[in-house]
Amino acid sequence: MDALTLLTTRFSSARLTEPAPSGDELENIKRAALQVPDHGNLKPWRFVIAQGRQALCRLGDIFAEAAVEDDPAIANELLERARQLPLRAPMVIVCIAKVVEHAKIPLAEQLQSAACAVMAMQQAAFAQGFGGIWRTGAYAQLDFVKQALELGEDDEIVGFLYLGTPSGEPAKRHTPEPADFFTSL
Repeated sequence: MDALTLLTTRFSSARLTEPAPSGDELENIKRAALQVPDHGNLKPWRFVIAQGRQALCRLGDIFAEAAVEDDPAIANELLERARQLPLRAPMVIVCIAKVVEHAKIPLAEQLQSAACAVMAMQQAAFAQGFGGIWRTGAYAQLDFVKQALELGEDDEIVGFLYLGTPSGEPAKRHTPEPADFFTSL
């Protein structure tokens, strides 16, 4: 797939199944993440890969424990939903903005670099025939999740990238017209 086709046809896949990227395919995805814009060469990112039933269930347990800490009266069905969230794909990559104080490079720019890494990984997966969806949600903000994944005090989870093989047809989507969003000075 050429780069322009990739950039103009990429879509998110919410329904994902085995197989997940592995071997050279996964290595390409990792390398794509490390090639994003990175002012000052700070490398303001870290990634945690949950792959396989045991790791995905561990991530689900982290979500469930975070939900209980956030709301001790949480309903059982919501607690079970939290446990099941990572099982929607055979692989979840947690993308963390590992930010540092810097006189010339603001924290926001470091967060943007980490966000670019998520997009680059999803595009690399798509280019190799896999699907993915970038999710965030409340679990990206909960302190328990951040502590369980060993984030620093200023670090942020910018996304949970769910990867696998798309199952079913992609959802119909409206492609916006560039003229609706671009103007000239």
